[in-house]
Amino acid sequence: MRKGMLALGIATIAGGLWWWQQGRMATALTPDALATRLAVPLAAPGGPVAVYHLGHSLVGRDMPAMLAQMAGHDHASQLGWGSSLKDHWTGDVAGFDAENAHANHRPAGEALDSGDYPVVVLTEMVEIRDAIRYHDSARHLGLWAARARKARPDVRLYLYETWHPTDDPEGWLQRIDSDGARYWHGDLLAGAMAQPGVGEIYVIPGGPVMAAVVRAIEAGQVPGLTARDDLFARTDSGAVDPIHVNDTGAYLMALTHYAVIYQRSPEGLPQTRADGTPVTALPEQTALALQRIVWDTVLRYGLTGMANR
Repeated sequence: MRKGMLALGIATIAGGLWWWQQGRMATALTPDALATRLAVPLAAPGGPVAVYHLGHSLVGRDMPAMLAQMAGHDHASQLGWGSSLKDHWTGDVAGFDAENAHANHRPAGEALDSGDYPVVVLTEMVEIRDAIRYHDSARHLGLWAARARKARPDVRLYLYETWHPTDDPEGWLQRIDSDGARYWHGDLLAGAMAQPGVGEIYVIPGGPVMAAVVRAIEAGQVPGLTARDDLFARTDSGAVDPIHVNDTGAYLMALTHYAVIYQRSPEGLPQTRADGTPVTALPEQTALALQRIVWDTVLRYGLTGMANR
């Protein structure tokens, strides 16, 4: 009896390890294979397309609403406090009740299974290294992508590449410059797209756009903005929040999403919050500078699904 129970236990453990290894050990695409698959351009949408956002506070409520107002599309989301794609998959989402107490929340599984969203934007937690090491990022990006594609084979999937705190000891700009190829693309995309049923996942380059804008600001090329802190929120004490954006930063990310998803220049797009009230006023020349930097960065970035122009 004991021998039988022991054998059963060993078999159960072995089976569990086998399934765990299948998720973690899927062969990742080579950089060339990844680039080749994502080099095939998507056709630009002919009009508004409903968008679903899955992520955390670097998505937030305002940015998707700004994007929806720019494009005239419907949107929904599920958010958490620094939540990983694994957290959303397992249902262990910190801050779930607080972050999703709004009219545009729709549970992620229900939303993707419905096939209602031609565009799905998936956002991984940061620190990205911790997400990869402890949260099995590539596997869970692949799971969400495959789930969306099963319900809607023509879905357009995007990974929203974000950023880490501005006080990163390795240097904020340096990390953005190096993390894309190594982590966001080399680990997440290459690992996820090697899994069956996933297909193509394109990139919304939020971090690289932030870096391009900061470089332009610090070179005196963005009228009205003088430092990178002008893109970030402030705490109740007045200190700069090193990672969460203010109205200007949220507007910048909405422009970036618009440029990638709709493959159109974002010049002239409006500035409004989720509740429809105006954002902290940006002079027209400031907004125009941001719009042009976004478009230039997106056109040069690659991996976005946009045709060369």
